[in-house]
Amino acid sequence: METVSLYQAKIRLSELVREAEAGKEVIITKHGKPSVRIVPYEGDKRVREFGFFAKGSNIASDFDETPEDLREYT
Repeated sequence: METVSLYQAKIRLSELVREAEAGKEVIITKHGKPSVRIVPYEGDKRVREFGFFAKGSNIASDFDETPEDLREYT
């Protein structure tokens, strides 16, 4: 784990990102106190389901029928 000041982090950001991508943890300090930790991004952990209706759907049996109060307009 490396600790750098905010000023040094601004100067060395690209290098620090490469180190984090390689698995090294980087702590950025502000006024001598830890403020931010740079770690590699691990991606989404949730399971994705394909398709909007992956779990099924419910369509009313009269879906394609015109409602009684609108029949005079068709």
